[in-house]
This record gives sequence, C-alpha cells and structure tokens, in this order.
Amino acid sequence: MNFDFQTILIALVGGILPALFWLWFWLKEDKKRPEPRGLIILTFLGGFVAVLLALFIENAIDTSAYMSNIIANLGFGIEKIMKFFKENYSLNHLLLKSSVIIVLWSTTEEILKYLASYITALRRKEMDEPVDAMIYLITTALGFAALENVLFLVSSFYENNIFQALMDGNMRFMGATVLHTLTSGVVGLFIALSFYKSVLTKKIYLLIGLILSVALHSIFNLLIINSGGENIFLVFGLVWFAIMVLILLFEKVKRIKK
Repeated sequence: MNFDFQTILIALVGGILPALFWLWFWLKEDKKRPEPRGLIILTFLGGFVAVLLALFIENAIDTSAYMSNIIANLGFGIEKIMKFFKENYSLNHLLLKSSVIIVLWSTTEEILKYLASYITALRRKEMDEPVDAMIYLITTALGFAALENVLFLVSSFYENNIFQALMDGNMRFMGATVLHTLTSGVVGLFIALSFYKSVLTKKIYLLIGLILSVALHSIFNLLIINSGGENIFLVFGLVWFAIMVLILLFEKVKRIKK
C-alpha cells in the first residue's frame, strides 16, 4: 500500500483517537480542579518523545543481546559453531532470553514514561495536589500509547493487510492502551500516596511504583506471548479488572488531605 495522505490520516485517527477517548475519561474524573490544558497537551506530547526514545533503546537492547551471544559463543571450528546454535536456539533458552528482553523493554518504557511526566509536569508548581500525579502520568502514558498505536497501524498498512490493521487497532484499544494507562497510573498512585510525606518516603514509594509497573507490564506481555493468542481475552479481562481497581483508588486519592 502506498503511503498517501489518506493512509497516513487513517493511521493517525485510528491510533490517536482511542487514546484521546481515554484521556477525556480521566480528565472528566478530575473536573473539580482541572489541570491547565496547555500542560496536559505538553504532557501528552511528552509521551510521543518517550516512544521514540524507547524504540531506540529497545532496538539497542535487542541488538546487544544477540551480539553478546555471538561474541561469547562463536569461535573457530564446526564444534564451536554447533554448540552456539544448540545453546542459543533451544526452546528453553529462547524463552528465557525473550523473557529477559521483555522485562528490559518494559523497564525502559515505564522509566521513560515517568521521566517524560517528570520533565513536562511533575516538577512544576501546577502539581499541587496528590491526584495530579495520576493525571499527568496517565496523560503521558496515553500519549505514549497513541504514537505506538499509529506506528503499529502504519506497519500493518505497509504489509498491505487492512484487516490486520483494523484488528491491531481494536486489540490495542482493548489491551495495550489500557495497559499503559494502568502501569503509569500505578506509578502516579504511589507518588500521590506519598505526596505529603518526607523526601525519603517519596523516593521509596516511587521506586515501589516503578517496580510494580514494570512487573505488570512484563507479566502482561509474557502472558500474551506464552498463550500464543489463545487466552488473549482472558489476559485483557485481567487488565480491565485491574483498571477498575485503579479507578476506585483514583477516587480515594482525590480525598487525600494534608
């Protein structure tokens, strides 16, 4: 498929619109003391930048993992070469290697989303109440998911598979977009819970939030991969259950007082 204006427009609308819907939902939950619109837009765009950085770092991780195995295992002689392929391409080894890479990718994305939120909003004077942390982290996550969705759709269009593009859009709306909201929301939750506590306590809470977000992100991806797509709706159901819990906690955070 040629990348004409119509194709690009479809990818942009299909990728960004679901994220904007979720953004509207969360901002509506904070309508009593809404955040500045310009800062919300800046934070959303910060998620775009995080995606581009994540792509670069994740590609480097993938390349480094492969090259390190070559350097460590390849040598002269057929026996050495056969040993390399036996060790690196056995099923168990591949599963372990892919799991490590997935965890590293998840860690990269969660840290970058937090840093994007911190640079664009969390360090500003507008961050003046606990619930703001969740709003800004979720906004960044939705910006991240929006550009990620666009790239997935463009990839599907490039392969001349319109049906696959539509399926990818629906699946990402149900799964990946919600997952990014959940994991960054968890980080925002822990920042909110420590809002009126000491500096050291804030750092500890932030670390716990990041660890939990990485764990949730990694578990979701591993479940999807290991199930081979057979239990994808069960996995999505678990994510949606978790997001319902996050919404309830969001309401609790709004009642936190100094």
